[in-house]
Amino acid sequence: MRRIVSIDLGARSYPVVIDADGYAGLQQHLLEVCPAADRGAVLVTDHHVGPLWEAAVRAALPRIPLHTIVVPAGELHKTVEVWRGLVDRILAQSPTRSTPILALGGGMVGDLAGFAAACTLRGLPVVQLPTSLLAMVDASVGGKTAVNHPRGKNLIGAFHQPRLTWASLPTLGTLPTDELRSGLGEVIKAAAIGAPDLLDELGSDPLPLPWIVQRCVEVKAGVVALDELESGVRGILNAGHTVGHALETALGHGVLPHGHAVAIGLLAEARYAVRAGVCAQPGLPRRLREAIEGVGLPAELPEVDPALMSAAIRVDKKGSADTLCVPLPVQVGVYRLVDVPWNGIDRLWKTSPP
Repeated sequence: MRRIVSIDLGARSYPVVIDADGYAGLQQHLLEVCPAADRGAVLVTDHHVGPLWEAAVRAALPRIPLHTIVVPAGELHKTVEVWRGLVDRILAQSPTRSTPILALGGGMVGDLAGFAAACTLRGLPVVQLPTSLLAMVDASVGGKTAVNHPRGKNLIGAFHQPRLTWASLPTLGTLPTDELRSGLGEVIKAAAIGAPDLLDELGSDPLPLPWIVQRCVEVKAGVVALDELESGVRGILNAGHTVGHALETALGHGVLPHGHAVAIGLLAEARYAVRAGVCAQPGLPRRLREAIEGVGLPAELPEVDPALMSAAIRVDKKGSADTLCVPLPVQVGVYRLVDVPWNGIDRLWKTSPP
């Protein structure tokens, strides 16, 4: 079964294909969006995903000469140094501006390969082949690409929309349990900002993953179509990320999975919204906590150095001279952007449970 969601961006529009059967049909779609692929493409993957799924991708692309580049796995390696090495290896293949980069892996590979594609020859076409739930519902859609910096997460990057995103659902069957849970953090975020019906499905056994992926992509597609470059409303997609990204930086990149950090951030920011009078539903934090803990994710901040947490929040990309723009809930399914003064910013994450 195949589901397709369109990301409507005019000349940069592209389909997100959610396929329950794997990669059958990928070649046809790839050649439609990247006709030069029959002269060669570069497949970027990591040493965890490659052994599992590279052969399946190659089998689905018999007409596409592929050169594979393997990068180290894990958020710890989403660095300028690894990115530079990847660019060097792409350039060694003498690409033209029509040579597509295929990013096979989770959000880290998608971010790294997407940023390499954005910068090499001033922009190579990129095709996202997400293999994790987190990448399928969020990272592979919307065109954000980046690497981390010691001062903060995703501080070096570019907007670079893919030509195609192909989510092969069988890859989810090889995910470690903790990685699947991490993806559910982004699912809960999508539910909180625009799809409350998702919250009701998270208690299902088994989870209706094809529908969940489609619903999350639909939520993100609607927002990205309104604001591709995050000059306004797209900021609501950062729900949970102000606290979450700061927590990842303060603990050290790769220590806490991204989706876990987002879940913690969602609850902390919802509590702040209630106390600040932004949220009209005092019971919302409890509902979020039940959803978060119900799928096995942490809800409360772990032990973290307050000074490191404060420093990380203060380099957030959404800041201005006097305030930080934070997406906060008005009610379940409705968020708005709120300018939080820097002199009270620590209350975002120091807020105790109501």
